Amino acid sequence: MLEGRSCLVSRLFPSSCQPEAKWPYMTYHLLEVEIGSSNNKRQLEIDSEEEEHPQRKTPKLLDSWEGIGMSQPSREQPNNRRHAGNSSDSGSIINGLDRDNAISCLIRCSRSDYGSIASVNKSFRSLIRSGELYKLRRLNGVVEHWVYFSCQLLEWEAFDPVRGRWMHLPRMASNECFMCSDKESLAVGTELLVFGKEMNSHVIHRYSLLTNSWSPGTRMNAPRCLFGSASLGEIAILAGGCDSGGNILSSAEQYNSETQTWETLPSMSKPRKMCSGFFMDNKFYVIGGIGGSENTVLTCGEEFDLKTKTWREIANMSPGRSAAANEMPATAEAPPLVAVVNNELYAADYADMEVKKYDKVENEWFTVGRLPERAMSMHGWGVAFRACGDRLIVIGGPRSGETFIEVNSWVPGEGPPEWNILGRKRSGNFVYNCAVMGC
Repeated sequence: MLEGRSCLVSRLFPSSCQPEAKWPYMTYHLLEVEIGSSNNKRQLEIDSEEEEHPQRKTPKLLDSWEGIGMSQPSREQPNNRRHAGNSSDSGSIINGLDRDNAISCLIRCSRSDYGSIASVNKSFRSLIRSGELYKLRRLNGVVEHWVYFSCQLLEWEAFDPVRGRWMHLPRMASNECFMCSDKESLAVGTELLVFGKEMNSHVIHRYSLLTNSWSPGTRMNAPRCLFGSASLGEIAILAGGCDSGGNILSSAEQYNSETQTWETLPSMSKPRKMCSGFFMDNKFYVIGGIGGSENTVLTCGEEFDLKTKTWREIANMSPGRSAAANEMPATAEAPPLVAVVNNELYAADYADMEVKKYDKVENEWFTVGRLPERAMSMHGWGVAFRACGDRLIVIGGPRSGETFIEVNSWVPGEGPPEWNILGRKRSGNFVYNCAVMGC
């Protein structure tokens, strides 16, 4: 990776110069980072609570963001015992390496290890807080996908599917009105946005990976709820939904996480709420939902071309409803559970517990196999179906009996789904919100 420097970097940061496929099997104590002084080392802080893992015996898992987040300041050391010596203050990241080579190496470390590295090096911590490191990762095609989900109304957790680690986010500060309102979530760039309502106004809570903290998000031009949304890198698009008066919207907005600004986009041809959004082939799509004065189910989809800023309607694009769902009011059913892996669109049929795939040429859906049996839902609510890199992720648990949550994974291929359990955790088994952050 770095000619003439690989031995030095490997000694300082074992995970950074190993083949990526081997990183998950490195010990969780690998980062006894040595910078400037060989006698002063600090290990990754490990949780005292050990969660179940169905595939292999693991070390104790993290119970907080301490040790991997950037919010905790490093512990000051006496002047003669500082980990990084003068290099920490002078801007040096790895003693003996120039800055460019050091960054080229560090962007290939797992971000699970960033907290440990930052705890002994001020310059690296500054790279994290500024967001520069994640920009460089994106430019170099280095992306890790973590799953963020909430099984408690104001509590969020992150799951690293490669390392099998669970991590708690700080608790959201909000009131009872927000707790009881409809909420949507979206991960874009290094942010997690949670949308809800307080009294008569819509609000956005913004979690920053860079600071490990929540803050108020920038208000939309046309605040809404029950919309369809998706992200692509540092941008996200939201379309449809309802305003504070309950009116169904056809308008759309684009969010830029780098500038934290909203841009109004052209409106869709049809107003719709409780719809689903996704990116596929670098275009944004909205499918499903409810529209019209009689709250009728919409079967068409709409495609938004980011280059021409135009919408195109696609007839019969929704995955359809089961016979049981047709007996229910349209508002009782969850929006379509859809996800895109490698520019292929999949849907979870909660009623028949099946996975369907969309044929873009024929504009029709066909069944490819089964969903995980224990990922039960209530009319589609309470289970998460997401794309996570090259995998499909299903997060859920049984609706009665044991109280745990499972993360199930399948990498789509030629055959039917074969689900692997990446992790299991004692928890509430109803997933309120879920988003995947790739950075």
